[in-house]
Amino acid sequence: MGIEIHPSNNITSGQIYLSTILSERKGKFLGRTVQLIPHVTNMIKDRLKNIAASENLDVLLIECGGTVGDLESSIFLEAFRQLRLELPKGHTALVHVTLIPYSRAVGQQKSKPTQHSVKMLQSAGLQPDILIGRSEDPLDPDIKRKLSLFSNVPDVAVISNPDLDSVYELPILFEDQDLGDFLCEILDLKAKLVSTYSEITNFSAWKETVDLFKNAKNIVKIGMPGKYFNISDSYISINEALEHAAVHHGYKTDLKMIGIDENINIEEELKDCDGILLTPGFGERAVEGMIKCAEYAMEKKIPFLGICYGAQMFFIAFCRKYLGLEGAHSSEINPNTPYPVVDLLESQKNVTEKGGTMRLGGIKILVEEGTRLFEAYQKREIIERFRHRYHIISHFITEEARNKGLVVSSKDETGEIINSIELNSPDHFMVGTQFHPEFKSKPYDPSPCYSAFIKACIEYRKHRSKSS
Repeated sequence: MGIEIHPSNNITSGQIYLSTILSERKGKFLGRTVQLIPHVTNMIKDRLKNIAASENLDVLLIECGGTVGDLESSIFLEAFRQLRLELPKGHTALVHVTLIPYSRAVGQQKSKPTQHSVKMLQSAGLQPDILIGRSEDPLDPDIKRKLSLFSNVPDVAVISNPDLDSVYELPILFEDQDLGDFLCEILDLKAKLVSTYSEITNFSAWKETVDLFKNAKNIVKIGMPGKYFNISDSYISINEALEHAAVHHGYKTDLKMIGIDENINIEEELKDCDGILLTPGFGERAVEGMIKCAEYAMEKKIPFLGICYGAQMFFIAFCRKYLGLEGAHSSEINPNTPYPVVDLLESQKNVTEKGGTMRLGGIKILVEEGTRLFEAYQKREIIERFRHRYHIISHFITEEARNKGLVVSSKDETGEIINSIELNSPDHFMVGTQFHPEFKSKPYDPSPCYSAFIKACIEYRKHRSKSS
């Protein structure tokens, strides 16, 4: 959305219940019996009101995740019901997003699941103002009329949300259905002049971005060795950052998800890839396979980007392959390794409470000039987001390591923590970042790090095609 959002905007059931219990322990309820209503619902409403009051907002957009009828979301729906009752008419709009399945047996879209979903919402005291139907294909006019009739919303308020080649086309599709105008009517919002140019608020600029995604024709193939592919969007931020970068070079990405296990043939899986992105993660499963992927990238000079855990695996591979440190490892995986080249951050060694105690969030990074990273960002100071406890240990980056091409391309402000490494090779892009540049990538403004990686992959692909 092109805006920085404070962590207070992420509200979970656990946070609300914990806050309620801590308030009771501190005597804030003056000995009264603590109940879901009003104490927990008041906590939810207070959080929402505080966000709205502390930020200069036209509209506070609240998404309630899950499904109507879920036990976990029921207390949030009750808080919304109370808010709708307390606030003046025209101060809230309720948009219900619902699935419209297609029955191949009868060859038509089915409205019954949505009818039941709306009835459950109504039984919670909430009447939707707008229905958005998620479906494979655009909603049929008959289905829209039926949904309008049985959901008690005007026909104009039933909006189609079909599968699209690019999700970024969706705002344009909504605009074509006058969703924005209808929302403004419900909320009594008037059009205002936008004082500064923005890719988000400027409609033609957003259309240009969408055109980039629709018109990219060439393919660049990225191998993504990892261990969480049982869910397709485990690495969704990375997938999107790669796509953002690729379309700005006129390419689409073909992401080859490689589930690493002990039986995998690394060379066979990676031989047709134009680049390797070694994914983040935790724990010992599949670690040796991921190290071999980094070794393969070094041997074959395939463009490589390692993110967080992937960067640590890159460093382990380098230490074993080029420094002769047999058994080099991360102490997370092997506490008894003779060469703990990846170890706990000093600040993490005495941490016993694991919740939210990692090195987290946006942190200033000092980039070394003359490195691949500096070439990508063109800045000496950047801010990127982190999420880790373990890191690369600097005393293993010896004169021998530097002579064999290893470069520390960025550190933190203290100079103690290594934030990225790379190989000093003019014909090989091999970079590992402890930070997660994908978290700041935007469709109209791709991550510089990912953009540099994709550029290297495209050059490698062109070179391969010429050679063959």
